[in-house]
Amino acid sequence: MEYVEFFEELKKEDVDIAGGKGANLGELTQAGIPVPPGFVITSATYQKFMDETGITQEILDILNALDVNNNKELQESARKIKNIIINTEIPDEISSLIIEAYNALCHRIGKEDAFVAVRSSATAEDLPEASFAGQQDTYLNVKGPEDLIKYVRKCWASLFEARAIFYREENNFDHSKVYIAVVVQEMVDAEKAGVMFTVHPSTGEEKILIEGAWGLGEGVVSGTVTPDTYWMDKATGEILEKQVSEKKTMFQKKSENGQTVQTPVPEDLKTKQVLDETELGQLVELGKKIQEHYQFPQDTEWAIESGKIFMLQSRPVTTLDMATAGGETLNDGNRTVITKGLGASPGMAAGSVKIVKNTDELDKVQQGDILVTVMTTPDMVPAMKRANGIITDEGGVTCHAAIVSRELGIPCVVGTGDATSMLPENSQVTLDGNKGIVWEGLLVETTKKEETTLEPSVVLQAPLTVTEVKVNVSMSEAAKKAAATGADGVGLLRTEHMMLTTGVHPKKYIQEGNEAELVKVLVENVLKVADAFYPKTVWYRTLDAPTDEFQSLDGGEDEPYEHNPMLGWRGIRRELDEPEILLAEFKAIKKLHEQGYTNIGIMLPLLQHPDELKQAKEIARKAGLKPQKNIEFGMMVETPAAALTIEDFIAEGLDFVSFGTNDLTQYTLAIDRNNENVADLYTESHPAVLKLIERVIIECNKAGVKTSICGQAGSIPAIVEKLVELGITSVSANTDAVATVRETVARVEQKLLLKAARKLMQE
Repeated sequence: MEYVEFFEELKKEDVDIAGGKGANLGELTQAGIPVPPGFVITSATYQKFMDETGITQEILDILNALDVNNNKELQESARKIKNIIINTEIPDEISSLIIEAYNALCHRIGKEDAFVAVRSSATAEDLPEASFAGQQDTYLNVKGPEDLIKYVRKCWASLFEARAIFYREENNFDHSKVYIAVVVQEMVDAEKAGVMFTVHPSTGEEKILIEGAWGLGEGVVSGTVTPDTYWMDKATGEILEKQVSEKKTMFQKKSENGQTVQTPVPEDLKTKQVLDETELGQLVELGKKIQEHYQFPQDTEWAIESGKIFMLQSRPVTTLDMATAGGETLNDGNRTVITKGLGASPGMAAGSVKIVKNTDELDKVQQGDILVTVMTTPDMVPAMKRANGIITDEGGVTCHAAIVSRELGIPCVVGTGDATSMLPENSQVTLDGNKGIVWEGLLVETTKKEETTLEPSVVLQAPLTVTEVKVNVSMSEAAKKAAATGADGVGLLRTEHMMLTTGVHPKKYIQEGNEAELVKVLVENVLKVADAFYPKTVWYRTLDAPTDEFQSLDGGEDEPYEHNPMLGWRGIRRELDEPEILLAEFKAIKKLHEQGYTNIGIMLPLLQHPDELKQAKEIARKAGLKPQKNIEFGMMVETPAAALTIEDFIAEGLDFVSFGTNDLTQYTLAIDRNNENVADLYTESHPAVLKLIERVIIECNKAGVKTSICGQAGSIPAIVEKLVELGITSVSANTDAVATVRETVARVEQKLLLKAARKLMQE
């Protein structure tokens, strides 16, 4: 087991050992992106520390007695737990490994006792469905082995910050199963720094948002400073819009002791534009390269030292298309603008002002109030969830308040400069999170509301299409958010997250006679999705986790090592070898059908021979299901074998098929989609892939079998146009892309109608 890994040894799949930040820094390094060198103290090191010092049970006892909704109790419990970790000595064996890695890094960069940034990287943070700003800590300008060990302990302790405890409780993460890694990275003594979103963070529009300020990036990320804002044309690199702010403060390293200090910005720089056109152009190119590499919009952090740009972090944008209330109209009457700022989270909200100066005042924010503060901190999240809207003095559209508000679906205005002094306590105001305006009085209808969860509450009006537009769902917690897109059902409900986040290998449940517990876990998770979409169809895909995802689970010690798990023992081939797991899945679906959730269908992954479909049906019958009679039964088309023999599968009996174009493309072209050496050859638009898809749609249409697509190609307009023209039944997209895909489908359908009408006129 590795306790320390350098960036070059890590890739994005290593979240379980390196955490989100560590895995992504490794991925960026391997992709050739300029990243300051560093290493990760892995989650196994934290686990070894906890086990060898014997403090785990003491911490769990405190957590088990805690009411997380009692803010004072939450803060006190967090303080106790952090003190336990900070004051517990790290065993020599572990500290020696950390110091050796630090010395190796110093030697590599040619500096004795180099300054480093020490960043927490939790294994449940920075994931597409679990991203939440600022849950763990970052320490800058750490120097020397003694300080490094001290701040590593602080990073471990940050796993039990009040906000992190609250978040895990709210999202049903088991505290004992969440580990933390620590990133140690050469410190960039930045002259200017900031953040960059590779798409519009709220709407997903194809334009790049860059925010920058003087000094270290801490000021921008925390919202302490209102940064310059630049909207960039993604295609041309031109500035579409910019706002040069007054930057009153900055963070710098004090040369004499290396401490990070907040200092006033020199007068000649306060209103000076931070980034010139050359730097903006370079950032745009880096942003495009990073998004292309990840094949998903990214939220990044950057810094510039001596004219060189460094990328410090990248994670998926998780707040796309989260507008909660774009259609309200203001009540008639006088409208007096009290203050203005930046629209940071869309929608309008009204309520009573509650000014929060520190965490001791969080309890005064009740359901329906407007939280007003200089800048939110992660500890304020419980109060933010109760608020109707949020207004801050400082910050830009990528600061903590903005990111969390978009995540929660709460209207937010940031960077007003004076809200805490201009808005009297308990006064009534209305804010517009699109335009960044705050008005006097209640100008929109408002009611006391339940605490905001991670799901938006208003379904946006969408164009009607004949071709159904469905949504892909991976986590049961995201079901309401997915349903709020107005999707026509779930085209892909992935089992993996729901089953593997228990931390226990599914086979271990069976071996220990706990099949009922495994069935219960599945029922509880699938129920949330089926309920959110009822009566719309939900296609449940049976387990398709490669072997490397099982290895870290309790009971996963005997998992085989496979050189390329994507080509290995996964999908239906594994489930037929271990039919007891598949049987448990079918029993869970049977229980849900008995409860009236007959909208659930079953989809089998990675089939290559009709016999696999036949055997799976036999197992389903043992669970009391009747494939194609009382339950829809379908399959993924992910292998050329399945596409080329689809008529044989149809003869065996199918209700639907769905294209997994990510796998179908890599298997057709013999290209590992995760291998950067051949990544430029990977394309779902390859004629061979399109011919396979066309063949399947034609054969299925003849037989009355529904067809769908749930892979990445379903979001590519040119391919969607081809699929709709061929007569595909539905397209399933990720939550953030549903609205865009529906618009594309509507446009294509109208285009086809117009084409047909013109042809009739010519005849």
